[in-house]
Formats: sequence, C-alpha cells, structure tokens
Amino acid sequence: MLTRSNLAWASRLLDDVPVELDQIDRRIIQLLMADGRASYGTIGAEVNLSAPAVKRRIDRLRDRGVISGFTVRVDPAATGWTTEAYVELFCNRSTSGAEVLRRVETYPEVVEAFTVTGDADTLLHVFAADMQHFERVLSQVSAEPFVARTRSVLVLSPLLRRDFLSM
Repeated sequence: MLTRSNLAWASRLLDDVPVELDQIDRRIIQLLMADGRASYGTIGAEVNLSAPAVKRRIDRLRDRGVISGFTVRVDPAATGWTTEAYVELFCNRSTSGAEVLRRVETYPEVVEAFTVTGDADTLLHVFAADMQHFERVLSQVSAEPFVARTRSVLVLSPLLRRDFLSM
C-alpha cells in the first residue's frame, strides 16, 4: 500500500545507496518498496513514464542487482505461530558457520540465523505456535552437538518491522 510514511522511509533509505541511481530510478524503487504489487502503469503515472519504460528500468535494476526480487510477507501470528523469540547460540570452539547453517536450516521454526559479535556466536530468530512448541524447538537446538549453551529472549510485542530485503 502506498503511504506517505512508507515513501518517506524509502526515500531516506535510498539517500545512502552506493549504486548510481537517477531520480526516476530512486522514485521507482520507493514506489515498489511501498507497494511491490504496483503495476508498471501505476508507477509510470507517478514518474511520468510509459509502462514499457518503467518495465525496462525495473528490468535493468534487477539485472544490476539493485532489486533482488519481490516477496510476499506473511504474518506468522495470522497463521497460528504466535510465539516469537531470539535465541543466542554459544558454540563449541571448532564450529564453523557452515556447520551451524547446515543444522539450523532444518528447523522450519528458525526464520533467520546470523553470526554476531559479542559473547554469542550465532543469533536465531524463531517462531513457534506456543510456548510448548518453542520449548521443544529450543531443546532440540540445544541438543545439537556444536551447541555449548543457549540464551533466549521472548518477544512480547513488535514495535517496528521493516523489510529492507526487498530493495
């Protein structure tokens, strides 16, 4: 949905993009970030270009890697996955990031995994249907041979979610 707030955020975000983009490309990206389903014609009306010209520009932005794809965002709570947590993994010394990835990607509840600075080695973003489900997942992850210990933080309520990945 095109909103002033979405467009303002996208505009500020694009100010620091290292790739050379002209004002029309920037505006096209802003519009797509606000509404990834916007038609070429709708975007064209906003930037004073024809639909085919907008399509060519979007194709070029995709070819250059500026736009990496279009996604659908699913609200986990709407599908019954109401428990959200971040789990820090403290791994044994000889554990590689590739080994951690190979194991944690087998858990559908793990939606993101990061190597991080600080005491922990890895940070997992986890969704579960309820606390019992989360506890089972945490127990399974903790039992992985490379995990020395874990520390969890449950999300009470999200304050802000932004999708930077669509850019």
